[in-house]
Amino acid sequence: MTAAPIGEGRVTLAAFAGLVAGGGPVRLSPAARERMSAALAIVEARAAGPDPVYGMNTGLGAKLAERIPAEDIPAFQRRFVLGRAVAAGAPLPEATGRAVAIARLVSAANGPAALSLPMADHLCALLEAGLSPVVPEFGSIGAADLTQLAVWALGALGEGEVWRAGEILPAARAFAEAGIAAPPLGPRDGLALASHAGLSVALAADALGRARTALDAAKAALLLSYAGYDANRAILAPEVNALRPAPGQAEAATWLRERLVGTAHAPRRIQEALSFRQAAPVTGAAEDALARAVAVWEDEANGTPDSPVALSDGSMASTPNFHAPALALALEGVSLAMAMAGQGAVQRMQRMMSPALSGLPRDLSPEGGAAAGMVPLQKTAAALLAEIRRHAQPAILDPAPVSEGVEDMACLTPLAARKLCDQMRAFRLLAGAEALVAAQAIDLRSGGLGAPVARLHAALRDRIPPLGADRPLGPDIDTAARTLDAAAGEI
Repeated sequence: MTAAPIGEGRVTLAAFAGLVAGGGPVRLSPAARERMSAALAIVEARAAGPDPVYGMNTGLGAKLAERIPAEDIPAFQRRFVLGRAVAAGAPLPEATGRAVAIARLVSAANGPAALSLPMADHLCALLEAGLSPVVPEFGSIGAADLTQLAVWALGALGEGEVWRAGEILPAARAFAEAGIAAPPLGPRDGLALASHAGLSVALAADALGRARTALDAAKAALLLSYAGYDANRAILAPEVNALRPAPGQAEAATWLRERLVGTAHAPRRIQEALSFRQAAPVTGAAEDALARAVAVWEDEANGTPDSPVALSDGSMASTPNFHAPALALALEGVSLAMAMAGQGAVQRMQRMMSPALSGLPRDLSPEGGAAAGMVPLQKTAAALLAEIRRHAQPAILDPAPVSEGVEDMACLTPLAARKLCDQMRAFRLLAGAEALVAAQAIDLRSGGLGAPVARLHAALRDRIPPLGADRPLGPDIDTAARTLDAAAGEI
């Protein structure tokens, strides 16, 4: 199915992810082309005029007092990219470069960024040819993602490197083989390619997509734990959760309560440990943090993260829009919420292995005696939680001033996004570990299962046998995590 042209309306996170994953053609709408053409006319007029326009006929940062003659502007735009391509480290994944190109086209379609139409069409041609400019791992402090995007821009211009079908090639070779060539730089094309927040948008989209999948998996594991432990469900009652309208709490309680219908229930005590009692508030808070972050992302992706910009009255103005502090804070909020959810998972696993609390064999071992059962999993779970908590530590608080103190604030949005991605690697394994333990508890309890719990349990048992005699369980954690990735969204 052909995606809608960019510039016809707001791009949602789901639509953006589809464009990145699809690998097909990307086109600008006629309305977007009109807006971009009008903005470029303003830029061309102002660049040749007597008034200083930051980054076009002036230097940048500490060199803003330097004037650039009109005839030197195209060469300056190229030097701008060359001089700032100082990012370093291993290449980020191939999809990242494609996502940056789509993010740039989405925001440029608004018009004020004044990306030239030939350059925009060139980016579309790159995407259609399956070429993705390389982006190194380190360099941006969230101040327009400048250094990493300059390297990306070199690839887009045919002077750096690009990914093609999993392989990194010199861009010049890939361009020649694809029959494409970069157009001459327009008066603002260097800035428009390298000085925006497109990397922050691209990385945050990936991080939020991973967080969505991981939270779905965690909810599935929680559902299995409620069934395996046979936790008292009175805490999920609608009238209880309506008493305090905390974000997401009532919805999370309803989600659990409805999916436990039909699963046998004989509560052993009037209330459970907090890891069960607080499951709805904690899960609801994580859902709320994720929803807020997605909303912030969509505002950021559909805005114009450039400076200077062409305004509808024919003027140009500097902006603060290349910083994305709201997105950085939203990403940090998701990281913190997921760490809290992870804490509950570890505690529920331990409760299920305690016969005094669960009424099940010690360590969920059907053999008993000196058998280890599932207790060694507690160490892995604790290690995963430590990793999750490490990545929950805020990364946005200590940027170093640069450029002779002119750029004395930064929000480190790319780092917040990458940190959330790394956190989700551990989080999804922890969800798999909880599901593995909960499935064993369900087997040992031998009660009837409602349809949602039965489907999840069956999906796990299709791939992982119940634990009898002690065996290595590490591979089963990863299998359980992959199973939840596939099955969690269907319950």
